Amino acid sequence: MLFAATLAIFITMLLAIIRGIVGPTLYDRILAVNMFGTKTVLLIALLGFVMGRPEFLDIAIVYALINFISVIGVLRYSDTHQFKHSPTLEDPVEKED
Repeated sequence: MLFAATLAIFITMLLAIIRGIVGPTLYDRILAVNMFGTKTVLLIALLGFVMGRPEFLDIAIVYALINFISVIGVLRYSDTHQFKHSPTLEDPVEKED
C-alpha cells in the first residue's frame, strides 16, 4: 500500500516536471514548481513514516515553508520585475539634458 502511494507521488512529480517544461505561460511553470515542491513535502513525510523517523516531518515542514516563501517571492518579482518598488517623489530621477 505504501509502495503504491510512493509510486503515485513520483508519477505526479514527473507530471509536474513535464508541465514546468512545456507550460505555455510563466504562471503555469510557477504553478508546476509549486506542485513539485508540495509533492516533495508529501514524499519526505511518507518516507519518514515508512522508515519510522518522525524527525523527517520537521524537515518536511521547513521545506514547505521555504517552498511557499520562494513561490510568493517569484510571483511578486514576475508581476513587476522589481519586488513592488514604485518610484516616489523622493527618489531621484535622472533626466537627460
